[in-house]
Amino acid sequence: MPSKIRSAITGNVLIITRGVEKCLWLFPPEEWKRISHLLLDSTSLFKSKTRLLQRRIIAPAQECEIDKAGRINIPPTLRESIGLTKEAVILGIERYMEIWDEGAYEEFLTDSEKEFKEAAEELGEILQL
Repeated sequence: MPSKIRSAITGNVLIITRGVEKCLWLFPPEEWKRISHLLLDSTSLFKSKTRLLQRRIIAPAQECEIDKAGRINIPPTLRESIGLTKEAVILGIERYMEIWDEGAYEEFLTDSEKEFKEAAEELGEILQL
């Protein structure tokens, strides 16, 4: 884990789970607790879409420790779920981080270029820039 990202983390434990795209999400424990409680408290056990979210995001979540060298051991099931091979991309996004297989991330950037430009246009209108 890059030292810039590591220095922003309090403690030596992160919660890792599957993201919505083909990536993993990493959260500090207090942020994960907040998000998982919000998801569980605001959804119904009787709705199939919310059960799907709970199964895909909350159920696979695991604690992982950051060792003294700044490494984390990603559980095999989570590595396999996103096709993480040897090279990874780590993104620090304020309250959480994402880990992508390098090839999958490059493919995501290419595939989402049009949508990104549309979102940037909308953001420009909102921010009036």
